[in-house]
Amino acid sequence: MSITIEPSAAACGAFATGVNLAEEVSPEVVAELRRHWLEHKVLVFPQQDLSNDDLERVSAYFGELGDDPFFAHIDGHEHICAIQRNADETAPVFAEVFHSDWSFMPVPPAATALYGITIPPMGGDTLFADQVAAYEQMPDDLRVRTEGLIAIHSAELGYAPDGLYGDSEENSKRSMKIVTSEKAREKQEHPLVITHRETGKKALFSSLAYIQGFVGMDKTESDALLVDLYNHQSTEEFVYRHKWEKGMLVIWDNRSLLHSATGGYDGYDRLLHRTTIADSVAS
Repeated sequence: MSITIEPSAAACGAFATGVNLAEEVSPEVVAELRRHWLEHKVLVFPQQDLSNDDLERVSAYFGELGDDPFFAHIDGHEHICAIQRNADETAPVFAEVFHSDWSFMPVPPAATALYGITIPPMGGDTLFADQVAAYEQMPDDLRVRTEGLIAIHSAELGYAPDGLYGDSEENSKRSMKIVTSEKAREKQEHPLVITHRETGKKALFSSLAYIQGFVGMDKTESDALLVDLYNHQSTEEFVYRHKWEKGMLVIWDNRSLLHSATGGYDGYDRLLHRTTIADSVAS
């Protein structure tokens, strides 16, 4: 087996070919894939024919399968959820704001895997923003404003009953099974700048989607800083735009990236299966 890695030519991301993930792979190959994944942050495996069992097995190569607190799972697979949108849906596209998955958990997940099943002929790209590069290239004035800050994360804006994906008539018509809860209002503190436990590199760990403020800072100042951070960390020079194909598996590192969904496929069904990969300790 000869694995070929082709970088995306953007700030992050690479394509891995020469490996058939529908078959068991050796520990040596797993170790090689993990090295490339940690280096490029997003690893794309095109033209894979994976069952749900395969998806769970391959995800486990990258770490223990984790929890999804506000998604229902598909029948028979407690670690797979459907990222789904039917052709006739009118609710806003899910997850259009840059974020790191489940950053409001005490130990946020290390990674997410997403497998393309029904892919529209246009639109639906996923954007990945390299937060190691964003940290390394922070303007001096922004770096001074962020030094030593602790961010307050919460799922409230999205997953509380009155949140963006909450109990509205529009959301009730979604095909994707989102489970809202009062638990979404809970708060969790994480450093704004984290050190990746496997690479040792520092990265911004910030998102308008989940950060409600900073410890010791009033709301007006916090909101202004969040906007300035978002504008910096999502600039085009840090972003890889991923175009999906059927049978494509993408695994990304939540500790060094933000990601966001895009629309542009109204009138078409879209279905991907997703797993979450837990981390052992918070970065």
